[in-house]
Amino acid sequence: MRPLLLILMLWLSSPLHASNFDHEHRQWTRLLEQHISWVNQGVASTVDYQGFKQDQAELTRYLATLSDVSRPQFDGWSRDQRLAFLLNAYNAFTVQLILDHYPLESIKDIGGLFSSPWKQAFIPLLGQTLSLDQIEHSMIRAPGAYDEPRIHFAANCASVGCPALRSEAFVASTLDGQLEDSQQRFLKDRSRNRFDSASGHFQVSKIFDWYGEDFAKRWGSLDNYLIQQTPLLTAPEQRPAANNTPKVEFLDYDWSLNQSN
Repeated sequence: MRPLLLILMLWLSSPLHASNFDHEHRQWTRLLEQHISWVNQGVASTVDYQGFKQDQAELTRYLATLSDVSRPQFDGWSRDQRLAFLLNAYNAFTVQLILDHYPLESIKDIGGLFSSPWKQAFIPLLGQTLSLDQIEHSMIRAPGAYDEPRIHFAANCASVGCPALRSEAFVASTLDGQLEDSQQRFLKDRSRNRFDSASGHFQVSKIFDWYGEDFAKRWGSLDNYLIQQTPLLTAPEQRPAANNTPKVEFLDYDWSLNQSN
């Protein structure tokens, strides 16, 4: 039986109200600790999908606990509990999607010409069957819901170009610190974000092109955000030039699978 079909069956047969939900997401943390490795001095991570495959039954059980949560229960949680839940769901169901098609070279190999992996509705969550895009754009990024640009350093798309998949679950009690740490790690990665002294331009991830409006809402403009982050994006001697309202270039995005060698 395919794991996602098993998850759906567990969801349909479960109580409508999961009163003992684990907001520490301990099952997910255990899996991440076993199968995530920090690389490049801690600014990126790789995923042992073969190891995850061996623990797929445990992942299925964790996903079933997410699917067991009803919408009224979710709505009664704190803001950080809800956001942590959605980020963990996005990342864990993305791993499940990869495992269902593994081995592959890129998440973009999943689906066809008219069906991207992010638009496939396969996730039983909050009384609906959702796609990854719906979790990210209709829930996490919904105007007024969380208004948190740092989620772009937390939601992992199973690609080398993505910010790191952390080796721990997001939890409400430490969510702000985790988001800040994920932001700092990503911005310190010179393969994806940097200031180029020769051109006087920031050269940054395509993420800032796709979602620049989210950063502009918080900081007024993407330029303002990047200037504020110059200590993370530059060497000390570059900072005077970087603070002089430089232009922005967006780097190519690496869609290769973020797998361990």
